[in-house]
Amino acid sequence: MRKAEWLLAVLCGWFAFVAPVSAQQLHLPPSIAQGPVMASAPVTSGDPIQRQQAEAANQQRQVEIKRDTEKMFELTQQLKDDLLKTGHAVLSIDDIKKAEQIEKLAKSVKSKMKQSF
Repeated sequence: MRKAEWLLAVLCGWFAFVAPVSAQQLHLPPSIAQGPVMASAPVTSGDPIQRQQAEAANQQRQVEIKRDTEKMFELTQQLKDDLLKTGHAVLSIDDIKKAEQIEKLAKSVKSKMKQSF
């Protein structure tokens, strides 16, 4: 029974120490608490011109994402075919350039997907 009381006392002491520390971490300034994602929240109200501009920008972004994704798919297929022809151990400079272009397109698509208007 003594061990249980001792353990309970230790846990209560630990919680008494940790609780104020964790409470301090919860009170962040709004700019930090929201993070970069909240800074670009979609326009849901406001004047109609802003809404139309946001919708047009969103449609343009979707077109660009589709275009980049299709280009990435083409390059991936070409790279796959080249690797099957030459073997996995041999990479040409063109293959490396294709891989770099695929990576650049993937980052572009990811960035555009995170945006919201």
